[in-house]
Amino acid sequence: MPCLAGSLTDVDDDLVPVGAEPLRPLVGRWAGEGTGRLAGRPPFRYREEATFTATGRPFLAYRQQTWSAVDGTPLHGEVGYLRATGLGLELVVAQPTGIAEAHVGVWSGRTLAFRPAGVLVTATARAVRVVERSFSIEDGGSVLRVVVRLGVGDEPVADHLDAVLRRDPAV
Repeated sequence: MPCLAGSLTDVDDDLVPVGAEPLRPLVGRWAGEGTGRLAGRPPFRYREEATFTATGRPFLAYRQQTWSAVDGTPLHGEVGYLRATGLGLELVVAQPTGIAEAHVGVWSGRTLAFRPAGVLVTATARAVRVVERSFSIEDGGSVLRVVVRLGVGDEPVADHLDAVLRRDPAV
């Protein structure tokens, strides 16, 4: 599977400040496979790599890339930031397809669940109006389950992506 450029070193306590402590379980590189669905298209399988990097400030940098599980063709990528604030957690994501998302979230057990605060699309982007995301830490911290639900156009919000990623122990 292709890898994103860069690597993480062991997370130093100084890199995850007090305000970002709730985000510590996400720090690292995660890789695995998932299934996806879009209305009017057959289901698909994909490979995913997601990286959450400690910055020394009360936020993590986020980067994600996917490839076809069938032939390795690049499918999607996105970048953003996950931050802890006095009011909770926030996630901001930018996609090269002309979609920008803002979310607010909370930890519920081992799941970081986000509800949309807003979605902005360019004139040429798909008519996405709602994006819901969750990240669940499973299997003692070695597995990250990523779930994305979409509301496109007049269609109801529906399951879009469901991936199971494993922590890369080398970083």
